Amino acid sequence: MSYTLDQMKTAIQDYTENTETTFVSQLTNFIKNAEQRIFTEAQLSIFRKNVQGTFTISSEFLAFPIDYLSAYSLSITSGSTKQFLLRKNVTYIQSVNPANLDGTPKYYSQFNNTNIIVAPTPDSNYVTELHYYFRPDSLTAGAGSGTTWLSINAPLALLYGSLYEAYTFMKGEQDLLTNYQQRYVEALGRLKTLGEWDEVTDAYRMGLVMQQGGT
Repeated sequence: MSYTLDQMKTAIQDYTENTETTFVSQLTNFIKNAEQRIFTEAQLSIFRKNVQGTFTISSEFLAFPIDYLSAYSLSITSGSTKQFLLRKNVTYIQSVNPANLDGTPKYYSQFNNTNIIVAPTPDSNYVTELHYYFRPDSLTAGAGSGTTWLSINAPLALLYGSLYEAYTFMKGEQDLLTNYQQRYVEALGRLKTLGEWDEVTDAYRMGLVMQQGGT
């Protein structure tokens, strides 16, 4: 099973039995909100990419891409040597470099919604490579017949996530809202198994994944 944008919108209306004008106008928002939940709750290698940049001498900040969600790794290159920085929290970064002294960066952290902060402050224009989780284009950004990786490979997570958003908007009955949430969590769990186990292990080295309650 997979969904195009039009099919997802129709499914939301069919499940909720709601075709009221105001509700229909919010369908794209329901889908976007569900996508955002999935992107932040399931880490999949398909949603990672690399980007190169350059530090500015005496500036401890590095701007991250517009589609950035979270960092996977950050490295710098000096000559032919690549060095991976250690991720720490912001207070640690600031405590190890209170005087903003220049040197070879060793640590990094997300400082705000636009910048990464490093310490020590770069003493050279080091080439950087940021490996990060990104926010893919939404299903709602394409045509009605369009699809995305989520709508093809995780259709139930996207559907029940959207239904949860839709029923919350409707202020629907709590038991049905809980049911949609549980179905979403179940579908998300299968997606997380793919992204956080199957993609980084193999049966030869780790054995087969055994689910509780299985035979």
